Amino acid sequence: MKIVELRVHKVAIADPPLRSSYGLHAPYALRCILELKTDDGFTGIAEAHGGDAQGAALESVRGQVVGADPFQVINRLGPLVEADPTGNSADRSQTFLVPGENPYDTGARVFSAVETACFDIIGKAVGKPVCDLLGRARDEVPFSAYPFYKHAGGGGEGDDKREDEYGECLSPETIVRQVVQMRKQYGFASFKFKGGVLEPDIEVETMKALYRELGPDVPLRIDPNSAWTVETSIRVGIALKEELGRGGYLEDPTADIAGMAAVRRGLLKAGVDTPLASNVAVTGFGDIPESVKQDAVQIVLCDHHYWGGMRQVQHLGKLCKTFGLGMSMHSNSHLGISLMAMAHVAAATPHLSYACDTHYPWSQAKDEVVLGGRIKFVNGCVKIPNKPGLGVELDYDQLARGVERYAKCPYRKRDDTAEMRKHVDPNWKRVLPRW
Repeated sequence: MKIVELRVHKVAIADPPLRSSYGLHAPYALRCILELKTDDGFTGIAEAHGGDAQGAALESVRGQVVGADPFQVINRLGPLVEADPTGNSADRSQTFLVPGENPYDTGARVFSAVETACFDIIGKAVGKPVCDLLGRARDEVPFSAYPFYKHAGGGGEGDDKREDEYGECLSPETIVRQVVQMRKQYGFASFKFKGGVLEPDIEVETMKALYRELGPDVPLRIDPNSAWTVETSIRVGIALKEELGRGGYLEDPTADIAGMAAVRRGLLKAGVDTPLASNVAVTGFGDIPESVKQDAVQIVLCDHHYWGGMRQVQHLGKLCKTFGLGMSMHSNSHLGISLMAMAHVAAATPHLSYACDTHYPWSQAKDEVVLGGRIKFVNGCVKIPNKPGLGVELDYDQLARGVERYAKCPYRKRDDTAEMRKHVDPNWKRVLPRW
């Protein structure tokens, strides 16, 4: 079996004006869809971060992929996982760069897409789901809802402007309304709130309001993306001791491993054992020794995209178990291909001890590119389909619409700062820490 064709499709999907410490989401999120076709008639697919740079990076491995055996090519591309195209540093921190725009993990993201598409081919060739190739540990994967502060609007522009399903949510009351709506529609049993946007006291009240609404048996998390000082992080952690103490966590309240370690020491001194999670301070295997040494992060958030693929996530799971660390999964704006890849790798990672994040409720059926429409959640979980490979196929009509949408929209990379300046404050800049 040989790969005879590599196709990269750059698509745009409507994205609501969601807020984070990075700034404001643009009206469109960008994704790349990778297709690999073999001489035996199999097609493997994957979804990656989007934009011109990611598309070019995927195209750059054409010579190494086309003509190769899908059973072997992913090992030959292994050096991409550790590659540093800048030649300056091995640091792959997401502290200052939004996911998908970090040059240090470009190779890992490319490798992940090729690996996913190859596993899709191999699964189809042998008639088995991808998670069975890796070693299935569970049949369904629980996901956590991802409520955000947001401005009014449903995403899209011009004739493609979308309805606003959730409305403006910039207060504790409206975030509670948003969460209740998501829970009713998808059945989520845990919730991660994106903070780092308003004054910390307002975000504390938002978490307390969610706790009052959902009750003590629903795990809650908050992620301010490094927007707080060590002192503010400790103060918030103490204030939310009860709300985050039942299966929840405090994610990346402040920047870098040293800062996280200082927060951990301050919380323990105050008698608060709320675990700290990270997908910013710890983003590669090289971060783990120092993090463990300083007890900076107790839960690592994996992501098969920028950790370098599904097998890397499995390796991370074994390492986390060895050092007594918990494990969850990070998310970015995505479509159904990415969701199914996330579900398969989660199903094959026994130590994934917390429900995975997902942005999927923020995407819309009009943009979905998998045949049959949007992936269904049952009680907040995605069930692994009894189909070979990832279990989904491309809807080529929908794919063509996504490609056309990308060609028409002006966005070619994610830039949350530009959107903040355009719509909220012309002088806005990301300052860390802000509070």
